[in-house]
Amino acid sequence: MSVKRMDNVGIVVEDIDAAIDFFTELGLELEGRAPVEGDWADGVTGLRGMRVEIAMMRTPDGHSRLELSRFLAPTVVADHRNVPVNSLGYLRVMFTVEDIDDTLARLAKRGAEIIDKVVQYKNAYRLCYLRGPEGILIGLAQQLGQQISRANPMRQAQT
Repeated sequence: MSVKRMDNVGIVVEDIDAAIDFFTELGLELEGRAPVEGDWADGVTGLRGMRVEIAMMRTPDGHSRLELSRFLAPTVVADHRNVPVNSLGYLRVMFTVEDIDDTLARLAKRGAEIIDKVVQYKNAYRLCYLRGPEGILIGLAQQLGQQISRANPMRQAQT
């Protein structure tokens, strides 16, 4: 056996309070918030003298988490928030939502901007990308029809 589960996706932000508000509006729940520092943190990240504030956000189903981090030390060295979708490295995190139009309307009040438009992929999904807090790229998907399992819907849509 190798992987048991995907534990979380981490995103570094400048304004952790605004990011928490945004992802709460999306439907995630704040699971906890804490400072992280010390020899163990330095050892796992390779950053000496690291001090970071983290907030762990949980999806409603309890299976996925998003870790928001605000680095106090050392200084952030790169900014990838506004790169186009064909850039190397982290691309985006995708969330399945019940109603994509309602979600977009609510997130717009928190500064979200849709990248282009909502599109439909066959009879399986309505999809879009948007820029969330600090320009973070986020994907939204609304599954069409009745969801009967967690099986790969892309495979089902292609048949």
